[in-house]
Amino acid sequence: MIDLTPPPPPTPAQLHADAQRFHRVLIGVALFLVGLAALWWAEHQFRLDLQALSIHPRAPAYLLGVLTAPLLHGSLEHLLGNSFGLFVLGVLTLYRYPQGARAALPLIWLLAGLGTWLIGRGSFHIGASGITHGLMFFVFVSGLVRRDRTSIAAALLAFAFFGGMLVTVLPREPGVSWEYHLSGALAGVFAALLLRKRDPAPARRKYSWEIEEELEAEAERLRAETEPPRPDQVTPIWDGPRRSAEPDDTQRGAILQFPYRHRGGSDRLH
Repeated sequence: MIDLTPPPPPTPAQLHADAQRFHRVLIGVALFLVGLAALWWAEHQFRLDLQALSIHPRAPAYLLGVLTAPLLHGSLEHLLGNSFGLFVLGVLTLYRYPQGARAALPLIWLLAGLGTWLIGRGSFHIGASGITHGLMFFVFVSGLVRRDRTSIAAALLAFAFFGGMLVTVLPREPGVSWEYHLSGALAGVFAALLLRKRDPAPARRKYSWEIEEELEAEAERLRAETEPPRPDQVTPIWDGPRRSAEPDDTQRGAILQFPYRHRGGSDRLH
């Protein structure tokens, strides 16, 4: 069931906290992109040979590329294309899923690289496209699984900008690492299913009939706690002597004889 109930109006303190968190997310993602651009500039400016940091499938010497390959880009167009996806999807993921993103980002990063190392063609694979595909599928599948308003809105926004990633996980263009795309997409789906309960659902406004049901349930609970029990449910402290269903002479008691006092003062029993 899709929950489309509108949320309650936020308080000023909540608006301020959300604005601060959004600014921190923007600054963090922007700094990461600046780092990617600086690394690309240094690589081409100083003619650095960073091939050892790429992924070469099934070559143990290139396992380090699982961690470093997303930082490398072959051209400026390659860098700019991935930067747009990293910026939009990174902000969506970190802002909407602050708790889940802490585990989703490293999980997607590692699984995308390992999957490429295992199934990739015998070539050098670089670029952050595996990460962007992982983030897109993470946001999209999270919206399908969680079904709250903000998750659905984030999923629709991700699909509107990057819905074409659904087909780029298959081989289409030469020189494009579809293996990296596919591995990242599978990693994003896995992370979305694994971390679907990591971030709590946002608060939502309740309908009047929901409030009435809660009030009725609370009144019923108070009534059950304060209403005295019925007489047949009360255990008395003492309700008199118990008599047998079939009384006999031995249970009727004993006759006590008292001495008869004569006027003469002598006592005689009769």
